[in-house]
Amino acid sequence: MADAPLTGIRVLELGSFIAAPFATRLFADFGAEVIKIERPGTGDELRGWRRGRGETSMLFRTIARNKKSVTLDLGTDEGRAIALDLVRHSDVVVENFRPGALERLGLGPDRLTEANSDVVVVRISGYGQTGPYRDRAGFGGVAEAFAGLRHVTGYPDRPPVRSAAPIADTAAGLHGAVGALILLLAKARGHRPPGPNLVDVALYESVFMMMESLIPDLDAYGTARERTAGNLPGVVPSGVYPAADGSVVIAGNSSGAFARLMAAVGRDDLAGDPTLADGSARYARETELDEAITAWTSRHTAAEAVRILSEAGVPAGPVHDAHAIAADEHYRARGMVRPFQVTVDGEPEDIRFPGVVPHLPESPGEVRWVGPELGEHTDQVLGGLLGIPADELAGYRARNVV
Repeated sequence: MADAPLTGIRVLELGSFIAAPFATRLFADFGAEVIKIERPGTGDELRGWRRGRGETSMLFRTIARNKKSVTLDLGTDEGRAIALDLVRHSDVVVENFRPGALERLGLGPDRLTEANSDVVVVRISGYGQTGPYRDRAGFGGVAEAFAGLRHVTGYPDRPPVRSAAPIADTAAGLHGAVGALILLLAKARGHRPPGPNLVDVALYESVFMMMESLIPDLDAYGTARERTAGNLPGVVPSGVYPAADGSVVIAGNSSGAFARLMAAVGRDDLAGDPTLADGSARYARETELDEAITAWTSRHTAAEAVRILSEAGVPAGPVHDAHAIAADEHYRARGMVRPFQVTVDGEPEDIRFPGVVPHLPESPGEVRWVGPELGEHTDQVLGGLLGIPADELAGYRARNVV
């Protein structure tokens, strides 16, 4: 990947689980050298999450792809000294410890900046580095609840539920990566902040940024959003509708799409109704419109409904499970499902992994390898980049420093 857009950028990952590793994976996918620091002997706990068999989970293989694994005990003086040597050779450091943890290790932003005045330090935590809750432990599910997402997710007559995907962690990782790239771009243009190059990302704030006009609606209209099942309030007609053999998602909430949708389902009377030209008016008649759509979708298979509506210019799609995604021709055509040989339980197997996003046609990212074995690149990085002799590395290994 000599022509990858981030070739020449080196990122040091001091994170674990998902948020910080997701941020660094974006760098790695586009050519940056990402050095992932893991604890000797145990490594990132993500290696054991959702592991059906073998020694390393497919979740870790996915999140840690294109990275180099170096084992290093940051709790030792020697380990911290090596980490600071790596910082001197890095452009970005990404961590997701609880606030204060890096400082207690002697690796706070001031120390990192002392080692490398140009380094960008991305800090991802539950509640951010400041504020009255900064010291609280924070995980993605807690952040989603704190930011209001959990409260509005689910059915109004049942307790709130969590999305079955790590929304807070991935959103925080995205904001962390964007923050780092903003500071790298500013540096390239000659701008330097007066202090350390810091990016402070809170899990809950990353979710809060996705909550649209939650608070403005409260102030302007006195409206506090509640759970509305699978639909967004005011976005009508839109949602999951029953088909003869499953379900189909339809988004006919824009004025143009609404008219085309009503015509496609045989309700020209609704398509041409001038009182339904406004989104608020359609919201007031949500039940009537959903019943008209349901009457039509129930007579068609999901595939038929998607085909007819798509031909009519109405956004619609199937509700895919993992099997359907793996078999979908569009996923394959866009390179979103890519097979790699992975040793799962002693023998290499073909395992399909997600592709690279975003698509940069002229400067594409690439999956060069899936998540590495624990410490796979320790000698390569510490010996090659830092020039530590083999006998010295052997001594570190004997003392469990690496």
